Amino acid sequence: MKRIVLSALITLGTCLSWGASAQVKADKVTVALWSKPITEVTNLLVEEDKGFFKKHGMDLAYLSGAGGGDAIRNLVSGQADVAFTDPGSFFAALDKGEKLRAIYDIYPQNVFNVVSLKKSNITKPSDLKGKKIGVYSLASGTRQNLLVLLQQAGLSESDVTIVVTGLLNFAPLMQGQVDATAATDTGLLVARQRGVGEVNVIEVRQSLNVSSDLFVVREETYQQKKELLKRFLLAYRDSAQWMMASPQEAAQLATKRAIDGTDVAINLEVIKLRNASSVSALTQAQGLGRLDLASLQKAADTYKQLGLISRDIKVSDVVSQALVPAK
Repeated sequence: MKRIVLSALITLGTCLSWGASAQVKADKVTVALWSKPITEVTNLLVEEDKGFFKKHGMDLAYLSGAGGGDAIRNLVSGQADVAFTDPGSFFAALDKGEKLRAIYDIYPQNVFNVVSLKKSNITKPSDLKGKKIGVYSLASGTRQNLLVLLQQAGLSESDVTIVVTGLLNFAPLMQGQVDATAATDTGLLVARQRGVGEVNVIEVRQSLNVSSDLFVVREETYQQKKELLKRFLLAYRDSAQWMMASPQEAAQLATKRAIDGTDVAINLEVIKLRNASSVSALTQAQGLGRLDLASLQKAADTYKQLGLISRDIKVSDVVSQALVPAK
């Protein structure tokens, strides 16, 4: 009898040991952000609370940046698997010969603008000539979109003085250190909440309405890790849908996860804006993340025409819809 019991215990121990070793290890995926961990990306910051990526077998990590160019550099250097970046930074990297592919449209609406105090009387792009203009960083979408406005007004970067202001780019405007600042809709929202006063807003989408941010990967990663990237996009889509369905919960969680998330009411308004910019007519019809190739091609052509990049980019060669989750 003792032999039978001992044998059974040994068998059970072996099975338990095998079961533990047979558990699938989570795949680590690192996202290079264009920003620090701020409220508008709350759905990526709440992994510890919600586990969207864990549910799909992934261990999510992220790297902070100071603009879309930083996100691309962290991607190209191999420090990240996926870049959260703007189309202008994507095009600029392609122009330099980097082998990259866009796989998901995070924000299909153009959210960039140039803001000035009412008293400055800056109402159109041509009024920016000779002015000091703040940008988040020289590697950011704020600078890329400012250049689009300038070029379409017949101006160049040399016609203005660009001042790097960092993420809190409205303080220098309010203090008179710059005449205008290139920003996003969420940045403007926070500035209004904090008393920037009456302003004039030049919306870049009036000149070029293209996606604000994309997920971009190295071509090598795209070719070799498609199943992993599919899971990543599915998890991200789940997180975005959660933030749309539960903005109040997201606003509360941002108070402990986002570096700028101290005010729940402001968090909620920022999150509502980001939720709105995640949706377009195309994504409503075909699902979140669907890329508008015609719009991106128009943007690439515009960047070339304006001299912001030096070579033609065939968008269909560097953008893929294949990994976007079905609606």
